[in-house]
Amino acid sequence: MKYAGRLAVAAIAGVLSLAACGTDDNTGATETAPAGGTTAAASAPSGDAALSGTINAAGSSAQANAIDEWKKAFQGANSGVSINYQPSGSGAGVQAFIAGTVAFAGSDSALKEDEPAQADARCATGKAINLPMVVGPVAVVYNLPGVEGLQLSPKTIGGIFNSQITKWDDAAIKADNPDATLPSTDIQAFHRSDESGTSDNFTKFLAATAEWPHEPGKAWPAEAKGQGAKGSDQIAASVKSTEGAISYVELSYAENSGLQKSKVANGSGEFVELTPQSAGLTVEAATVEGTGNDLKLKIDYATSAAGAYPIVLVTYEITCEKGLSATDLPLVKGFLTYTASDEGQQVLTDLGYAPLPASLVAKVRTAVEAIA
Repeated sequence: MKYAGRLAVAAIAGVLSLAACGTDDNTGATETAPAGGTTAAASAPSGDAALSGTINAAGSSAQANAIDEWKKAFQGANSGVSINYQPSGSGAGVQAFIAGTVAFAGSDSALKEDEPAQADARCATGKAINLPMVVGPVAVVYNLPGVEGLQLSPKTIGGIFNSQITKWDDAAIKADNPDATLPSTDIQAFHRSDESGTSDNFTKFLAATAEWPHEPGKAWPAEAKGQGAKGSDQIAASVKSTEGAISYVELSYAENSGLQKSKVANGSGEFVELTPQSAGLTVEAATVEGTGNDLKLKIDYATSAAGAYPIVLVTYEITCEKGLSATDLPLVKGFLTYTASDEGQQVLTDLGYAPLPASLVAKVRTAVEAIA
């Protein structure tokens, strides 16, 4: 299906009434490739009268805010289309895709180990592909009244989440914050209780930088202990309501909940504030490990790039390159064409995400065009 992602002037007002939660400072922002030769403000795609039906999808709660905005724009331009996305977590979304109950899965990590073979079998006539769509910086959030601008090194973060550092005035935290007055409050460390791509990326960061003794994965290691909360929204709510709390959550949820965010040291020891731009510098250096239109990425969590914030995740849309049903094919291809467009990507910054780097988004658009 040929899909046009041009601007629909009549829909601009509706799409731009977003709940702004990101930064307005675009200085140094990662460049995105233009769609249709325009870099105008984000707006709804033009509609296709031939599109109708329901897209069922599930997975990452990290990208739920992006999906909500995208589907409002897409459904507004295509009145016959309904997008049903369940933010059930990355693990559940991948399993639903493998089972054939959804047309695409959102996942904060690419298919791995035994999953590609199962996903390919679901596609029947083709293979499953990982399409990066959302850069979701992961914030280390905390609730410590009176303490602003907290700085944490990876080693200190690892000690906190491995239950080795239990007081906020621990010597390791003091060393990271020599000018701060830290209370002796107990640390309440929260982690995702459900299988989560956010946990997968966070523990990969710890394993690469913090002498983390546990195997990285979507499931939080029981040996690390701590308190569990299901989904990004519950993590944010738990931190907001618990003095002394700390956790990890996507920037969009941190911004929406008004949570304090710590600066995190990258591989050069530089403490970096989390912004879409600082996170984009880390993604820009990622390498593509997949082949063909499978765009699985390898991220360097120990990056030493100046100004790069090291804890990032890239949310993928996982679908069939070939083998979607005749009813799902035009809907999925049309929707993903819009999400990868200049208009779709520009929506992300206002929501606390970061757009894909120009070189990567060009590859994503090529891959979406190949869906058949």
